[in-house]
Amino acid sequence: MSAHAVLAGFHAVTARLRNAPETVEALYYDASRRDGRMRQLLERAHQAGVRPIAAEAARLQSLVGQARHQGVVALCAASLRVHSLDEVLDRVDQDSLLLLLDGITDPRNLGACLRTAEAAAVAAVVLPRDRSASLSSVALKAASGAIESLPVIPVVNLARSMDQIKQAGVRIVGADDTAPGSLYQVDLRGPVAWALGAEGHGLRRLTRERCDQLASIPMAGQVESLNVSVAAGICLFETRRQRGLQPVSQIG
Repeated sequence: MSAHAVLAGFHAVTARLRNAPETVEALYYDASRRDGRMRQLLERAHQAGVRPIAAEAARLQSLVGQARHQGVVALCAASLRVHSLDEVLDRVDQDSLLLLLDGITDPRNLGACLRTAEAAAVAAVVLPRDRSASLSSVALKAASGAIESLPVIPVVNLARSMDQIKQAGVRIVGADDTAPGSLYQVDLRGPVAWALGAEGHGLRRLTRERCDQLASIPMAGQVESLNVSVAAGICLFETRRQRGLQPVSQIG
């Protein structure tokens, strides 16, 4: 990650103002937007001691590149805290749920997966440092503020990290459309990590071989695969359903 992060959109900026306003170095907004949502964000900024700076739409777009900014952009310190896989594994318990993302190169898909993972109370997301989308402004926008409370851990070697995860007592289940068994037939109680690969490619061979079990998502229509963030939602919330846990987030 770079030394700074560019957060775009109401969800991401509001989450940073709520959780760590001291890390907001500059907050730009489109002064021509005067609706209630913008007024609420500006009020939150004032309460947090952050001075908003009016900017034209062209200036906002130049800050975020291809991301949609909704009229608000914040330049921030990139990370609220440093996480390591060791820290996460030291806290493993019977309800631990991890998400391993293998080769997700589209930043919007990555961000959507992070948003889904945070909503499902995932303890951490682990992904390879290479062959993966970075936490760019596009990914952060799609994550809708999830990155503020969800540990995301890039690792040098995902297969080796999977060995470490299993040694900590976490069972790894891989989502694979070629698996003969359905995820609804898998007992997902106890510490579990779901491993998902990119749409159209799936899990790489070494990742698949490290899984303790493979499971497919039953498909009733004509499409051959689901978007990875949709697949992540199905797998993670089926896990929560089996554990009898209450909903942790509202749709929106």
